[in-house]
Amino acid sequence: MLRSRMALGAAITALALAVTACGNDNPTSSGTGDSAPSDTIVVGSANFQENVLLANIYAEALKAKDVKVSTKLNIGSREAYVPGLEDGSIDLIPDYTGNLLLYFDKTAEATSSEDVYAALPKVLPDKLTVLDQSKAEDKDAIVVTKDTASKHNLKSIADLAPVAGDLTLGGPPEFKTRPDGIKGLKEHYNVTFGTYRTLDAGGPLTVNALKNGQIDAGDIFTTDPSITANDFVVLEDPKSNFSAQNVVPLINKEKASDNVKETLIVFTETPATEKLTELLSKVVLDKQDPVAVAKDWLSSAGLT
Repeated sequence: MLRSRMALGAAITALALAVTACGNDNPTSSGTGDSAPSDTIVVGSANFQENVLLANIYAEALKAKDVKVSTKLNIGSREAYVPGLEDGSIDLIPDYTGNLLLYFDKTAEATSSEDVYAALPKVLPDKLTVLDQSKAEDKDAIVVTKDTASKHNLKSIADLAPVAGDLTLGGPPEFKTRPDGIKGLKEHYNVTFGTYRTLDAGGPLTVNALKNGQIDAGDIFTTDPSITANDFVVLEDPKSNFSAQNVVPLINKEKASDNVKETLIVFTETPATEKLTELLSKVVLDKQDPVAVAKDWLSSAGLT
């Protein structure tokens, strides 16, 4: 991998790309459509707040390197945005290694950060590639309230086995069919919830449902500041149902120029998870605009 020590690349690495614009920021239900212009990088995002924040940081970082950028945000899950990457209607998106691997290979058994990343090039479509992964990761987790954890003596997902039949789990629709979702909980821990409530991808619907007692457990991302703010409990995953989830740029090969690689390069030793969580809290808890948060951070780093 190309490893630039240029000031911009290093500074960006310190946050955005160690975790993980001008143009159209309107949400869309699908990543597919007309192909992007050859001189433009179209940066997409999934439909949850952290990914939108990362996409904006990607976009603003590229603009600072004189790359023409537009955005298509809140596209949806991989089932929606991967086709957009393949047909060229979007070019680049922040993704997460473990779930990306399972999307393309539902039988994948790699769980460690190194093994998951090494397996990705073997399963990605010919048109797509990943740049360097970051050390930081944001994993799915089964999260409960402090009261629920205390009532049922829950420390690990395994502890749910005798009580899950009386409980409701909430999360995104894809959790019902993905290998590490309901199927994985059953396979690895013999945990079967009595009810599954379809909500969002670790977003405010899931968080609020957990707070209000509409669900007993939720699929929430580990960097979500709502976990600490609400004193939620993240259940341990000793059998690695949720594999490593390092943030990684997923890009159409035709748009992966040296300039783009230099801008989006990741120094794997940079510990940026804490910084991502700090910035995400501004979006989630303080209700700040993710574009403004991205621009403010880049400005404070001397990049714009």
